[in-house]
Amino acid sequence: MTTREVVEKFLGLLGAGDPDAVAELFAEEIDWYVPGSPQLPWTGRRTTPAEVADYLRVLGENIVPEKNVDNVEALVVDGDHAVLLGEFSRVARSTGRSYQMPIAIHFQVTDGEITKLYLYEDTLKVAKAYAQ
Repeated sequence: MTTREVVEKFLGLLGAGDPDAVAELFAEEIDWYVPGSPQLPWTGRRTTPAEVADYLRVLGENIVPEKNVDNVEALVVDGDHAVLLGEFSRVARSTGRSYQMPIAIHFQVTDGEITKLYLYEDTLKVAKAYAQ
């Protein structure tokens, strides 16, 4: 699969809500980074597909999934790199607060598998939504 095909498959599986199927798109060793803080248990580094599935499960427990709105504005591909530009709208389950922000995700795909995923978002806005 091409880089674009892998990323588009990732987005489709993510939307279907199957963490294990999403994790299968990742290489055995990965470079995954979602900035955040210890108060946001889904943030931080991941290095294996199993950790990707865990990330998705923990995130799903902390948001109200039926209120998610993901808007993909562009997917730019250059060789084995892809950058997704868009916007996330979420509702924090613990506080009921909603938040909306522009995001960017940098993917790297090697031999048909995702080897790198970095999410760039407004981490302060996310932390404020969950602050008690």
